[in-house]
Amino acid sequence: MNLLNNHRYTLIAGIVLAVVLALLIGGAQFNQAGLARWFHIVAGVFWIGLLYYFNVAQTPALADAAADKGGPGGAGITKYVAPRALFWFRWAAVLTWLGGAWLLGSSLLSALTFGAVGDPAGHSAYYLRTIGTGAWLGTIMLLNVWGIIWPNQKKILGIVPATDEQKAAARKAAGMASRVNFLLSIPMLMCMAGATHGLPLMGR
Repeated sequence: MNLLNNHRYTLIAGIVLAVVLALLIGGAQFNQAGLARWFHIVAGVFWIGLLYYFNVAQTPALADAAADKGGPGGAGITKYVAPRALFWFRWAAVLTWLGGAWLLGSSLLSALTFGAVGDPAGHSAYYLRTIGTGAWLGTIMLLNVWGIIWPNQKKILGIVPATDEQKAAARKAAGMASRVNFLLSIPMLMCMAGATHGLPLMGR
């Protein structure tokens, strides 16, 4: 069996390879924070990667397909690509948020309150403000995925019954929520990286 012939097998093989490499490089000592960070990053790449795909590739392509009256249209994308992409997209959003909460651990409430609640781990005020901002942006994005994008996409894709007028309204709502997430993802990623590696223009 060729593991590269099936994306699920390839994903599992990649996880196994990463674990083997971690053991070879760092030894057998368990590092919960490292595992949480790795989980958070991999899930986040899935989520944000698909968000960027939707905004810079699929949505403009579907608009071009609709405008091309003599072309093949976008039925293939909406029937075969979009439902699968949305499955990975919405669940990766959940796993990313849970991974972030796992990584923050006892500092989660401190981060979400920007340090107003005491931090048991003793992180700096800068860290809590920065990671807290990123966490709130990610939380808003997660709520957009499950509260606006996915319910409206179910109407667009015909998973739930909807009239043509309802589908048109759903396209607009889902499109705007996705575009808002696209916008928020840029400062969110800056804050996530900047909490420990420094924000641009701040010299930290």
